[in-house]
Amino acid sequence: MTETNATQPELPAERDGVQAVERRNSDCIKYDSLAERFGRADLIPLWVADLDFAAPASVQRALSQRAAHPIYGYTRYPPEFFAAIVHWQATQHRWQIPPEAILPMPGTVPALALIAQTFSQPGDGIVVQTPIYPPIHQLPANHGRRLRENPLRHTATGYEIDWDDLDQELAGAKLFILCAPHNPVGRVWRQEELQRIIALCKTHGAMIVADEVHADLCYAPHRHQPIAPLAAAEGVAVITLNAPSKTFNIAGLNTAYAVVEDAGHRAALQRRIEQAGLASGNPFGIRALIAAYTEGRAWHAALMQTLAARRKQVLDFFATHDLGIRVQPPEATYLLWLDCRALMTRKELSDDAALARFFIDDAGLALNPGISFGTPGTGFMRLNIGTDATRIQQALDVISQ
Repeated sequence: MTETNATQPELPAERDGVQAVERRNSDCIKYDSLAERFGRADLIPLWVADLDFAAPASVQRALSQRAAHPIYGYTRYPPEFFAAIVHWQATQHRWQIPPEAILPMPGTVPALALIAQTFSQPGDGIVVQTPIYPPIHQLPANHGRRLRENPLRHTATGYEIDWDDLDQELAGAKLFILCAPHNPVGRVWRQEELQRIIALCKTHGAMIVADEVHADLCYAPHRHQPIAPLAAAEGVAVITLNAPSKTFNIAGLNTAYAVVEDAGHRAALQRRIEQAGLASGNPFGIRALIAAYTEGRAWHAALMQTLAARRKQVLDFFATHDLGIRVQPPEATYLLWLDCRALMTRKELSDDAALARFFIDDAGLALNPGISFGTPGTGFMRLNIGTDATRIQQALDVISQ
């Protein structure tokens, strides 16, 4: 990483909104791992699900102030940490959370592992809805559980749940992992869909684990509905996972949280956290979460305006260029799910490996192969629009050549 001057530039005011910054040589995975992951360092990176925008000025200030104290030892989670989460969920998602229900976590992926170990046994079934974020898809096998897939139905108007199949897969399963909003297809689940999921999980006695890390990234008129308050009314157990990481671009600070309102489940998961040696916090992640959730609302609004413009930029391009790539407008997230099956036919690409090589060798793009999200992702690629308009346009131009 290049050296910085002792005198740092004045931080931008919050009203300045999002600012794209150069990330190369900062040890970021998206840019600095291109050669080892794709075999080339000169690709346009639109893969890893983080943003190319500077974190909010409030977060930068909080981190600078914490760094000014020269000791970075073992750190507790202060009352302000829990209060910030309660405030954000109440004002952003109309969800009233008791502070004692919050369990700090080092990330949503480690949290999923801890939950699987706590609330299921080897051989138990875990239901996931494919195509889905690879760590969720890989979770059951990684912990000796049985993967039970409920493939989403791809229709002309977007993805839908196959309810009959979900009913069958939940029979005998211990856990159902809900990705809401869904990564990678960008669905915001409607309240009636969530209530139907709750009813099925109640029938089969399955605990719901809701990954809601993309909840803040919904495009109007869509709005995220947390599943936990709906499930509580029906007596169905839910553990919700969330973090400010995707929203405020602070994933590297490894700070997330679980909301567990059932006291017995909370105590069991807390014991697992302590057994794993994960009870202390990251001093910078704690301060970043507090600043983001208490001072970052204007920045978040500016981010959503920027992402809406990028989404329109990409959707308009594919609507006016017949390239064999179809894109369903995502209702949430900064991830676009590209249907490249017609492109494969035109280019005579035999399989998913050939499709991935096309984007690397011919288009010069680093994207996520759809097949990594499960078998229903065959013929798809995932594209991250969380960058500046110029880079997006460069990517679109090379695709069309």
